Amino acid sequence: MITVRALGAGDLAGLRAMNALFATVFGDAQSYASKPPGDAWLQRLLARDTFIALVAERNGVVVGGLAAYVLEKFEQERSEVYIYDLAVAEAHQRQGIATALIRQLQAIASERGAWVIYVQADYGDDPAVALYTGLGAREDVMHFDIPVRRISP
Repeated sequence: MITVRALGAGDLAGLRAMNALFATVFGDAQSYASKPPGDAWLQRLLARDTFIALVAERNGVVVGGLAAYVLEKFEQERSEVYIYDLAVAEAHQRQGIATALIRQLQAIASERGAWVIYVQADYGDDPAVALYTGLGAREDVMHFDIPVRRISP
């Protein structure tokens, strides 16, 4: 039995377990485990209504996770929800867990008055593309990472 739940401001253990899951599933310990944020940072993040963290648990163990951000728009009084990360432990994939996480996010987004949820997928990540295609409309867009430059006074 899988349980999906939203993490609250005090659920540091859940968020840290989700982060560890992402490091493992994405094979990216450098990003997810090399410089973990402190408790105060994570408590502030979890307390914000612009951050949504969901975990899927089996017997109290995090086997799936989703991190999303609520973005308020300027052109209309509405918001969008961006799925930043979504992962399911390899042993638990293809069991509907990712879909359950997204369905829970849909309910939360609706409660918060969002008009759409969007997510990116990499070319070649066929399981993710298939999942998202089954849940929504595909748009072919380009993504660019622009480095931040520090300007000296």
